[in-house]
Amino acid sequence: MAEEYAECLLGNKYHEGCPGCKVDQMKRLRRGFPFWELFSVWIIVLCTALPISSLFPFLYFLIDDFGIAKKEEDIGFYAGFVGCSFMLGRALTSVIWGLVADRYGRKPVILIGTASVVVFNTLFGLSLNFWMAIITRFCLGSFNGLLGPIKAYAMEIFRDEYQGLALSAVSTAWGIGLIIGPAIGGFLAQPAKQYPSLFSQDSIFGKFPYFLPCFAISIFAFLVTIISLWIPETLHKHKSDEDESFDAVKVLSHDPESNKVAEKNEKSSLLNNWPLVSSIIVYCIFSLHDMAYSEIFSLWANSPRKYGGLGYTTADVGSVLAISGFGLLIFQLSLYSYAERNLGPIIVTRISGCLALVVLSTYPLIAKLSGVALTLTVNSASVAKNVLSTSAITGLFILQNKAVRQDQRGAANGIAMTAMSFFKAIGPAAAGIIFSWSEKRQNASFLPGTQMVFFILNVVLALGVLMTFKPFLAETRH
Repeated sequence: MAEEYAECLLGNKYHEGCPGCKVDQMKRLRRGFPFWELFSVWIIVLCTALPISSLFPFLYFLIDDFGIAKKEEDIGFYAGFVGCSFMLGRALTSVIWGLVADRYGRKPVILIGTASVVVFNTLFGLSLNFWMAIITRFCLGSFNGLLGPIKAYAMEIFRDEYQGLALSAVSTAWGIGLIIGPAIGGFLAQPAKQYPSLFSQDSIFGKFPYFLPCFAISIFAFLVTIISLWIPETLHKHKSDEDESFDAVKVLSHDPESNKVAEKNEKSSLLNNWPLVSSIIVYCIFSLHDMAYSEIFSLWANSPRKYGGLGYTTADVGSVLAISGFGLLIFQLSLYSYAERNLGPIIVTRISGCLALVVLSTYPLIAKLSGVALTLTVNSASVAKNVLSTSAITGLFILQNKAVRQDQRGAANGIAMTAMSFFKAIGPAAAGIIFSWSEKRQNASFLPGTQMVFFILNVVLALGVLMTFKPFLAETRH
């Protein structure tokens, strides 16, 4: 009670020139729905999510054009390293960008993140060789560290009654970006080949066939960077409140050492919080599977039918992913909240994982179809798989946020983001190596060709499903 009283007294202080105090005052005075804030958060998150997986539909052809793979079966091996370099860069720098955002402000990190998309995504589209592609993707991931800070920004810029909507906007924009990105990559890659009446082979888009999708995303990122110049900073930049708060609480507390003990417990409590740690571990397993599946699906769809693939073009893959994105959006807006409310996040995650196992098992059989039957089946399977994967991961995201107090959620999400990025970095590299290996064993007696790829994906997914049972996964009861 004493601590709350002290915080209340100090919370009403206004410091001239402090951007955080200015935003707090603005929130107290403002009435009405925060359209501008919602729009700005949504486009910033969308801008940084689009380039993450936009390369997957054309990655197979990009590696083939570099000429680094001596055999067609080796393309997947090299594709995996390009695919994982972004996540590796993000995993190594997520904590650093979080510290920068807490020290210097949310806005600088947001501007650096969106500007990095403009620079490094454009350079990736102009890649002349395999190593340039690796380096530009790694740099893009290294500077794209704003997902944690944008969540903190969303909590700080919105009034209390709209904070739930703010976090929902972040997760929805991120999910849509990860689906629309590959659709853009599929439709706009190789434009001189897909749209010869619009793009000449002698133009820059003919000489760099994968530049157009990267350039389109970079233009959007440039516009978002310009718009972000007008967003307000939300970080409090005065030190006196921290000192006064500590002194005030210490005076009101019966035990002079209680604050030191509480501070020490605060740092260790997250790692000792098993409901949080267990949900993060399961989240990492599902994220590993999800990232590996995203790369394998595109490689499998692009690879020739003689290797068990579908022989699809980049536009064909883009169409499948666009339909999947539309199906996912409808499900998330209409049915997911109903299922989560009635079943709970753990049951939703468990059922989604089990059903995804069944869907994935059908993929080697889908490759034997052709014509309309193939189109209908692969689109249905892709929609189902993406809906189930997103439902499982959303359930785990809810568990993570329920496992901690509101003032710990920033740190908890930072830990989850760093751990997840490492697992997502492993996903594409491992997927590319396994896919390349599977194409060389077409005549094996046990699970020949791509059957082995989908079997290994199912093993990883089954491990994640097993971890959703007690005593491993625990749910916090409030």
